[in-house]
Formats: sequence, structure tokens, C-alpha cells
Amino acid sequence: MVPMAEARADTRFEQVVQKIDSRSKLLRAWELKGGVPAQVTALEIERPAGQMEKMIVRQPVTADEFKLLQRLHAVGLATPVPYFLDQSGEILSTPYVVLEYIEGQPEFSVAHVTEPMRQLAAQLSRIHQVDCTKLDVSLLPKQEQRYAEMMRARATDVDEVCDEGRIRKTLEAAWPLTQRNRSVLLHGDFWPGNILWKDGQLVAVIDWEDAALGDPLADVANGRLEMLWAYGVEAMQRFTQQYQALTMIDWTNLPYWELWADLRLAPRMGEWGLDTSSEQRMHERHRWFIAQAFEKLAVH
Repeated sequence: MVPMAEARADTRFEQVVQKIDSRSKLLRAWELKGGVPAQVTALEIERPAGQMEKMIVRQPVTADEFKLLQRLHAVGLATPVPYFLDQSGEILSTPYVVLEYIEGQPEFSVAHVTEPMRQLAAQLSRIHQVDCTKLDVSLLPKQEQRYAEMMRARATDVDEVCDEGRIRKTLEAAWPLTQRNRSVLLHGDFWPGNILWKDGQLVAVIDWEDAALGDPLADVANGRLEMLWAYGVEAMQRFTQQYQALTMIDWTNLPYWELWADLRLAPRMGEWGLDTSSEQRMHERHRWFIAQAFEKLAVH
């Protein structure tokens, strides 16, 4: 017997399928782990000719996000095809987008990190090399403005476990940073959970709701911290080296962007439901990451 909550959910998603194609039929719907606060549901449908197809329903979403996904796919980036946007509120309570379902998992063998790090760096460099004059990214916010707002909205309770006070003081003294690199398309949340792999190959970069325009080092710094947390120092260094080999940018401000990445992520660590050993390991790696960023600033 299907639980009532699931039955109601299936009824709603049957309506979603009908809105896309009245001749198709929903076979099943199941929730996928998505980003916070996103809700991601996979659908398996049967087309009129009998072929089976899977799709993704992601909510909430904005019209700008949908337009961006259309443009990213049009320029050949490894992103899901956006099929349909519904902002009416007639079926689901929040606006949603229907996307291509890409077979893959956000994980790879940690025993051999060299090839995955090469692919991650290559994909990030490709994102940063997108010609924004042809993409029309006027709908994207500027990363510097986003971070300035984050600085103004200073938390009343500073997390000293994450050295937040010292980080904020350093960034406040240096902001705004001198523009040393041209602004590029940024993913905004480049980490292993937003990357899909299949048979050892990177097949998609997902979850573009934090996309922005800004210094490529913002993405690099975020990626460095996330690779460190997930796979350790060697993986982080290989990711960085591979990206450096593919690009020609000024790295002077990397320590500041690393502090920004930490300020954005570390205070939320307690919300991630980590077990005790994982949280302890992440705190240790976090302390190392901050220490090396401050050491680089001391040299400059």
C-alpha cells in the first residue's frame, strides 16, 4: 500500500508529466538528495510509443535560473537540458523546472585521484573560458557584490571555532580587492556533490543556482576547500596544479578568496549532519586550510 504522502506526491507529478506531454504517463517518482534548500524529484515516464524516459523536477527555481540553464547548454557545457519551467503554482507550491535526467553519481574512487582532479580542473577552466559576450549573462549577479552584502550582514554570533572573527577582520581591511583577473562565468558552488560521474568520466555539472560573474579564483578557492574536505591535501593540490596548467590568471588574491570560501562554508558545517569522526576530520582540514591562507598573506 502506498503511503498517503507519497500518493499525493505522485498525483502532483502525474500532473507535471501531463503538462509536459498529455500523451505520456508517470510510472514512478522518487526523491533525490539535492542541495539545500532545493527539492529534487526523479520521474520515470512512458512515452506514447512505449519508450521509457527519466526526468528531474527541481524546485524552487527562478526564471533567471531557467534561462541560464538554457544558455549554458547551448554553449556546450556539461549541464542537463532544461525542458520546462512552470511558475504558475497550479501543481506545485513553488516554481519548478523539469530537467534532463543524467545517469551518474557524485562520487569516484578515492584511491586514484589524479584523473578525476584533471577532469574537474578541465571542466572548471572550460566554464571560466565561456565567452560571456556571446552568452548574455546580464541576469547574473556580480560575485564581489554578493560577498559585500554577506560582509554587511555580519552575524551577531561569530563562530570562533572557525576563526570567523579573524577572517572577517582580514577581509574587511582588504575589501574591495584590486581586480587582477577579468570577470568570468562562475559556477558559484563547485564541489564534488555538484558533479556527476559515470564509468570514470565527468558527465555533468549540476546545481547552478549560485552562478555569478567574478574572479575565477572565487570558484578555484571554493573548489580547493571542498576537495580538501572530501579527498585530502593531495587531491586539492592536484586539482589546483591541473587548473593552473590550463589557465593564465593572476593568483595573487587566492588567499583572500580562500578566506571568503571558508567564511561562506565553514560556519554551516554543523548543519550537515556529519558523524563525529567526519566532523572532526573536516575541522582539522579546515584549520590547516585557514593557516596556509594566512601564511600566504603574511608573505605578501
